[in-house]
Amino acid sequence: MAEVEQSKTGSHLESSNDSDNSHSTPDQNVEHDPSVMPPPPLTRSIVTTFSHKSSSIAHWIFWSAAFILTATVSATLGATLALMVPLAPFIAPHQQGQKGELWRQGFRYNLARPVNILVMGIDRVPDLPANSPDRFNGRSDTMLLLRLDPTDHSVRMLSIPRDTRVDYSGLTIAKVNQANADGGATFSAQVVSHTLNNISIDRYVRVTTDAFREVVDFVGGIEVYVPERMSYVDNTQNLHIDLEQGWQTLNGDQAEQFARFRQNKRGDIGRVQRQQTLIKALRQRLQHPTVVPRLPQLIRSMWKYVDTNLSLEETLAIANFGLGLQPDDVKMVMLPGRFSTPGEYAASYWIMDSASKDQIMSEYFGRESAELSSEFSRSPVRLRIAVQNATTEPGLAYRVAEKLERKGFRNVYVVQNWPDSQRQTQIIVQKGDSKAADVVKRELGFGKVESNSTGEISSDITIRVGEDWSQAPQ
Repeated sequence: MAEVEQSKTGSHLESSNDSDNSHSTPDQNVEHDPSVMPPPPLTRSIVTTFSHKSSSIAHWIFWSAAFILTATVSATLGATLALMVPLAPFIAPHQQGQKGELWRQGFRYNLARPVNILVMGIDRVPDLPANSPDRFNGRSDTMLLLRLDPTDHSVRMLSIPRDTRVDYSGLTIAKVNQANADGGATFSAQVVSHTLNNISIDRYVRVTTDAFREVVDFVGGIEVYVPERMSYVDNTQNLHIDLEQGWQTLNGDQAEQFARFRQNKRGDIGRVQRQQTLIKALRQRLQHPTVVPRLPQLIRSMWKYVDTNLSLEETLAIANFGLGLQPDDVKMVMLPGRFSTPGEYAASYWIMDSASKDQIMSEYFGRESAELSSEFSRSPVRLRIAVQNATTEPGLAYRVAEKLERKGFRNVYVVQNWPDSQRQTQIIVQKGDSKAADVVKRELGFGKVESNSTGEISSDITIRVGEDWSQAPQ
């Protein structure tokens, strides 16, 4: 656990023996500090201070909830992670005279350097009591790598599909989601680090499946567009999915159904995309004025589902970091790849695209590969661009594709219409190349760049054309 210095201007941190807030420690290779959980007296003081600062609350919400709630959303389904080796402290005391309102200075700590945090959600372990310490020992169902960077005040989020094929000694099945079941938290971190160009992992968070449903119910549901009819039953996981197509306000159970559905041609990759959609929707809901005063209660209730080796001081530094976050500061991307072909392996896998992975690790995580492909120095006109009509105007996607071809783009194709009409065009950074997306936007003359991976799977950029096409220069 990182050593930290308490700020002289901060208030004394009180401790609590509340049994509902205790952490289990299923992995004996990871040392846990009981101070990792914010004690009740501290959270009560937070809500009193924030009630008078509505303009800043939304920013605090995005991260104070973020960290736990990203864990939660990402964890649609539980979690496990771990430190590989003890690392240098990444926080520093908040100094007197630093800019910021007085209530913000109560957090007392700042991020001193970029931090990588691995978040995992884990499958239910059948027949275990709800509070069993072994509930963190199943396979990981969802995995996120987060990078919090105070140098440019950004959050970068990499979704790692559970079926990703990995080559690492000790795995009984060559899938990244098997690592926790085979070797626990430390082993999971080692596998992830090895897979992603030996990136360092500073801290971990693991979350059980019950957290996601409770968060969504607590905020009164979240509004999500369900793009297709979803129906599936898995009695072993107590999972019954039954959702109609269209815009809906999903409760906790329905949101978990939306996140976990994989019975279509996109399989696990479609589920990763829907989880990114849920993160965005939940972030918006957390900014609602009716949710703000109840946030400390929500955070307290979540801790019983969370196990982490973040200390209380580190958690405060992360919350402080989130105070100034804007929506565009958060960039999401999925580990690029392809589905394995029938007969290629005995099981179905997500096969990483090594060149695209290296590009993401360089651009998003500052981790260069010695073998970084020169492919990404190519002209953006060679990008694989999918165009999708999200309006009721027939043939619009083809007209946009023709415009791109006139601009010199050579690998443009049209995909099936998006079933929900939208006003603004999205330029979706499917494989993390945000600079290329900016070039596409400049050439089109309209649209908004979206830093997530919710577009057509095999594309570099997906353009979801909205009604703003009619106002754009032709």
